[in-house]
Amino acid sequence: MRRLIRFMQKRSGIETECGTGPYVPRSLLLQWHITERCNLRCLHCYQEDYSSREMHWDQWVQVLDQFNALLARWRNGTGKTGMRGHITVTGGEPFVHPDFMRLLEQFSEEKHRYSFAILTNGSMIDRPVARALSRLRPRFVQVSMEGGPETHDRLRGAGNFETTCDAIRHLVAANIPTLVSFTAHRENYREFPEVVEIACKLKVDKVWSDRFLPNGAGMDHMAGEALTPEETREYFNSMAGVREATRRRWFCRTEVAMDRALQFLEGDGRPYFCKAGDSLITLMPNGDVYPCRRMPIHVGNLLEQPLEMIYNSHPLLKQLRDPQQVSEGCGGCFYTGLCKGGLKCLSYAVHGDPFVRDPGCWHGDTENENATTQPAREEIHP
Repeated sequence: MRRLIRFMQKRSGIETECGTGPYVPRSLLLQWHITERCNLRCLHCYQEDYSSREMHWDQWVQVLDQFNALLARWRNGTGKTGMRGHITVTGGEPFVHPDFMRLLEQFSEEKHRYSFAILTNGSMIDRPVARALSRLRPRFVQVSMEGGPETHDRLRGAGNFETTCDAIRHLVAANIPTLVSFTAHRENYREFPEVVEIACKLKVDKVWSDRFLPNGAGMDHMAGEALTPEETREYFNSMAGVREATRRRWFCRTEVAMDRALQFLEGDGRPYFCKAGDSLITLMPNGDVYPCRRMPIHVGNLLEQPLEMIYNSHPLLKQLRDPQQVSEGCGGCFYTGLCKGGLKCLSYAVHGDPFVRDPGCWHGDTENENATTQPAREEIHP
C-alpha cells in the first residue's frame, strides 16, 4: 500500500525538500488580487468588504521584480531552466482598476519569464476589450457561471447571466482560451450539467468547479449552504458522469475538469492536493500575502518583507507543504498521502484550522464523523 501511495504521489507532482537547501516547488503561481473593488455584490462572495488600501504602480513593479528574482534564483539554484512562473490576476473585479490594462501590458512584455491569466466576472468585457486582450495573449480568461439563468441572476444580479454569456462570446470570437468556473453549494449543485451544456454551446474551452466556503460576505446570505459529505459525493459523481458524456460528444470541445480537492475519488482522475503555500501563494491589494485567497491567514507583506523570505521562512507555509503533515481525522485513511486532507480552505472556514479533515469528505477514519459544515467560532492566527 505504501509503495502504491508513493507511486501516486510521484505521479501527482508532490516534491519534498532535497538535502539541506530551501524547498523549491516545480512551479509558482501568484494569485494577485489587485483590488477589492467590484461592480457586483454576489451573494456567495468570500470577500468581507469591497475596499482596502491598494498599492500604486511603482509598488506593483516592485512586486514583479521580487517575483522574477525568486524565479531566477530557483532556476539558477536547481538547474531547472524550464521552470516557469504564472500570475493569475483578479480582484474584486480587476477591470474596475484604471491601471489594469497597463499591468497586463507589462505581463505581456515579460511573457518569456511567466505566463498570466485573468479571473473576472465578465461584466466589463465587450468586443473591443476582448480584442485588446487577444493582442496581449493571456493563457486564459476565466468567468463565473453559477447555474441556469434564474439561479445565476439571483446570485449575481438581474441580467448578469446574459452579460456573462456575451462576455464569453466576445472572448471566444477573439480566440482567447476561455474557462468557466462554477461554485457548488446546496442550492445550485444539481445545475452543473446545465452549466456544462451552456458552455458547450458557447464553445468554452474548460469548465471546472470547486465548493462554496461558509465565510466572508456570503455568510450573510448563504449560511448552511455548504455541501454535506453525502451531497459532495453525489455532486462529484454527477460531475464524472457529465464529463464522460461530454467526451463522447463529437461537436463539443469543452473539457470538464475534475482536478480539485477530493474530485479524483469519484472522477477516476489524477489525485489532487491543496497547493496553498506550496506552488500557490496569494497577494492582496495592500501587499499582504496569504497561502490562498480562500484561506485568509496573513503570513507577511511584500512591502515589508521580500517574497523569498516570506515563502521560505513562515511556519504556516512550511507546514502546508510538509509531506509528512497529516490532517486531524485522516490518520486511518488510505488516501491520506494523495489528498493531504482535502479542501484546506474549507477546513479553515469550518474549523478555524486548515489541518483538519475536509468537512465534505466521506472517507477516512471516524475522528470527524460528526463534523458539520458550519463556520468555526474561533480562528487560528499563526
